[in-house]
Amino acid sequence: GLQKNECHSSVKTDTNTETDFDMSLVKLTRNGLLLLTFPREHSPNTINIVSNIFQSLGSGSLKSPVWCHRIFPIQATCVLKEKELQATVSKLVLQFVNDEQNKLSRPVKFAVGYNRRGFEEKQNKIPKDTKDSDVSALLDRNKCFTIVAAAVKEVVSDSAVDLKSPELSVLVELLPISGLPSELLVVGVSILPQKLVTTKPRLSIRALVSGTNAKNG
Repeated sequence: GLQKNECHSSVKTDTNTETDFDMSLVKLTRNGLLLLTFPREHSPNTINIVSNIFQSLGSGSLKSPVWCHRIFPIQATCVLKEKELQATVSKLVLQFVNDEQNKLSRPVKFAVGYNRRGFEEKQNKIPKDTKDSDVSALLDRNKCFTIVAAAVKEVVSDSAVDLKSPELSVLVELLPISGLPSELLVVGVSILPQKLVTTKPRLSIRALVSGTNAKNG
């Protein structure tokens, strides 16, 4: 998954203008991570931004980053609850399949990735009276996979899980945001095309620099 020295870019995506945007830095509880957000009213397409970065790195017009290993282009955030997660995934999957740039076969092959960074710490801090709640249940990887897969199939009935070569990948990232109540968990969600993910050793966003060239990667 995402390793040390990562950048998270979090916005809701609907526009792809050339405007300059102000970004805010969100305080996190873990080292080696940065979470950057754009104003809600100015939301560039984070998938396109990361795709362009990879293209620039590949062409040599952009120097290889030294301290940033991966950039996770978050498209939306939501509270880690079943209905909220289902609604968020369904909306983003619908946008993905309706985008004419995404050429999909039938059945549509998809995969789900869930990064629970800080899971142990969060689980231990959740009050005992909420241990059996929706929040606690969704911390379970298999439960989250089941909910996300159901949301995908609700939008694309002709779809099947393919862990080796998914055409679309749903990545859910538990965000260790500082200052939130221990029982309030927030996740970032993105629907990524095949070119932006790697499936080995497990599903995750591609590293900006392959091999050992990334500092502390």
